[in-house]
Amino acid sequence: MSEKNKKQFGVWMDSHHATIVGRENVDSGEFVILGHEKVDGQGRNSSENAANNAERDLLHKLFKNITAHMQNVDELHVTGTGTAQEQFIKYLSETPQYKNVETKESTSNKMDDESLIEYVAAQFN
Repeated sequence: MSEKNKKQFGVWMDSHHATIVGRENVDSGEFVILGHEKVDGQGRNSSENAANNAERDLLHKLFKNITAHMQNVDELHVTGTGTAQEQFIKYLSETPQYKNVETKESTSNKMDDESLIEYVAAQFN
């Protein structure tokens, strides 16, 4: 499989938001924004345990929403703030259809859409 035919995606994320970048024609063309995902914060919980479970469930919902934009991923670059990227990569490795995805990660502050597109394109050149 040549470098140009790989399905490459980039994701900027934190624990509540994600911006997904991919190629216009799935495996060719320029990188474009495929979508934005957001999960709302939780309400009050009766215990710390319930709060932790709710937070984990919200994060998994965000992960599922992100993967809905990325079918048949070959390569993925994940960037953002906090530990959400590491948790997302672990989630992918434990999900059968994504376990063979080649992932790279970095840490970066929030970027506007154009900057993110340029950043992701640079990761795959």
